[in-house]
Amino acid sequence: MGTIGKLAIFCGSKSGNNPLFEQHAVALADLLAQKKIELIYGGGNKGLMGIVANTVMKAGGIVRGVIPQVLKDWEHQHEGISELFVVEDMHVRKRKLYELCDGAVILPGGFGTLDELFEILTWNQLSIHDKRIFILNSGGFYDHLITHMQVIANEEFLYGNLNDKLTIIQEPGELTAHLQ
Repeated sequence: MGTIGKLAIFCGSKSGNNPLFEQHAVALADLLAQKKIELIYGGGNKGLMGIVANTVMKAGGIVRGVIPQVLKDWEHQHEGISELFVVEDMHVRKRKLYELCDGAVILPGGFGTLDELFEILTWNQLSIHDKRIFILNSGGFYDHLITHMQVIANEEFLYGNLNDKLTIIQEPGELTAHLQ
């Protein structure tokens, strides 16, 4: 696992109820721009997705989005980013996101965010890639999921050590220690 120059952010196309989610999205985006790390994300202009993209763009960073044709209207494809790939479907989207990034950070989100998290974790476990994967556990959003993942590990359903596949951070600034 080498240096991270391009980081995928998987997060909601909604912002959720907790203002901390937006605060962490902005702080993470500021960190990416400051460290000159390209943002790779789902291509939308709504919710946490839009906040991260807009914040990186305002700071002069590079943002590459990947959106499937079916979601162009739903997630309001972003017209003001460095590059937008419009792809055939969700499967192609995820594959393209994984190809473009060196690692991924999962912020709060819904089923789509969880789908992206579990697919990238699965591909990592199967040695399809060795991307760095982080969960930003904003305000304990993922506490129950992290506990359940530990149950899966304890019951020996995983190949390898969960902590080798996944790093949990509580604040965006904690990511800095893992970027080298």
